[in-house]
Amino acid sequence: MSKRILVIEDTEDNRRILRDLLTNAGFELIEAVDGEKGVFAAVEVNPDLILMDIQLPIIDGYEATRRIKANPATRHIPIIAVTSYALSGDEAKAREAGCDDYIAKPFSPRQILAVVRKYLAV
Repeated sequence: MSKRILVIEDTEDNRRILRDLLTNAGFELIEAVDGEKGVFAAVEVNPDLILMDIQLPIIDGYEATRRIKANPATRHIPIIAVTSYALSGDEAKAREAGCDDYIAKPFSPRQILAVVRKYLAV
């Protein structure tokens, strides 16, 4: 059974890039276009990993991460922030919200796959 990755990203182009990359690598993808739908999907789908944009509509990635990590049913899911927020202190802010790792955009496909594989042990 392939590992399931929830991508919470509001930009279609970014979702398409991640979709193409990760499905070609053998992962199953679930997508959410805002933070609120992402939190709901995390509970409903119980993915193996979450790739979380930070700048999201409705609730941002920080708040979505806090809600997912506060829920006993989803707190075990690794969350990787994938964001264009790459200023000094942004990585620390993402980790304080509960993100397990941080990747700045633009990212390389090799970088995304390496971090995903690290958390999914594949």
